[in-house]
Amino acid sequence: MEIKVQKEFNFLSSVHFENQFMLNFYEMTAYMTIYTEETKEQHIAIERLMYFINAFLENTIFIHEKETEAIEKYKAAGIKICPIPEEPYDQIIGLVLINKFNAIMEGRIVVDEIVFGSRLSNLIKFSIYGDEAKLEYEGKHWWNDSGLTTENTKKSKKDKIVKLSDYKDEWKELELTW
Repeated sequence: MEIKVQKEFNFLSSVHFENQFMLNFYEMTAYMTIYTEETKEQHIAIERLMYFINAFLENTIFIHEKETEAIEKYKAAGIKICPIPEEPYDQIIGLVLINKFNAIMEGRIVVDEIVFGSRLSNLIKFSIYGDEAKLEYEGKHWWNDSGLTTENTKKSKKDKIVKLSDYKDEWKELELTW
């Protein structure tokens, strides 16, 4: 049985745009379909989503991934960054986030659509669809990874060697596993 639900989210982040740092407040309504009948999995999926928003999106800076010099300066200052494939317009951020949300919930719940807007865009809200986002930004990027990250990690040849003793399940540490 498929059940449709919706949830409101708000978070405060920043954008780096045209060499400027700007604070921004985002509002989002997520329209979702529940695909698991396990109540525990439903709660875990939503908790994962809320944790990611609160721990990784709140107080971060959305920045075009090609702004490498600015990215390094923010990192050196200890500021969280969220590099995205284009300039940090609301539509682009929304496309990336819907992919990340769906990756995090691993098919238990699927975000079909988000209505997404911010103060910098005068609270004009954009309807962004999961299918469109998946096609637009597919591939091996942080926004398609189910882990707790907002950056692509480059692996060296040494990283290709499997080290079972170093394996770390971030969701398990948070008690948010299936």
